[in-house]
Amino acid sequence: MKYHKSVLAATLLSLGVCAAFAQQASPAASPGAAAAADVWKYKTKRLDRAGVDALLAKPQKLVVIDVRRPDELTAKGSFPVYLNIQVKEVEKSLAYIPKDRAILTVSNHAHRAGAVGDLLTSKGFKVAGATGSEDYEAQGGTVTRVVPPPPKPATVSAAP
Repeated sequence: MKYHKSVLAATLLSLGVCAAFAQQASPAASPGAAAAADVWKYKTKRLDRAGVDALLAKPQKLVVIDVRRPDELTAKGSFPVYLNIQVKEVEKSLAYIPKDRAILTVSNHAHRAGAVGDLLTSKGFKVAGATGSEDYEAQGGTVTRVVPPPPKPATVSAAP
């Protein structure tokens, strides 16, 4: 009977050691998990800073479409001039997007921009690529911060 208890104790101890090593290995494995989450699955080309700068050098041939929400634009910045059409509104806004210019789509880390780039390409637009404004800035690029105007002071109406 003592033999079975000692085998059981040794088995439980070895399982505990394996679990401890697995927990220690988790943080080292998480960068790989983060990289797996950043896998590019779009047909639209993902542009780095050099690719974006080359497009921005010819503004007469480019339209930048930023697909982020207004709060993201004010918090994270964007390019000097852009057309802001949120992802859910793009298909309804196709008539406002010029077809005679190359299109750069923008989001924070390019994934929404890639999806919109694929949609626009399927509708006949010339999409040059997608980028993330945060990625562009991390690579040394400069984004423009939009500062919202201060609220207007409340007007007091005079009593008759």
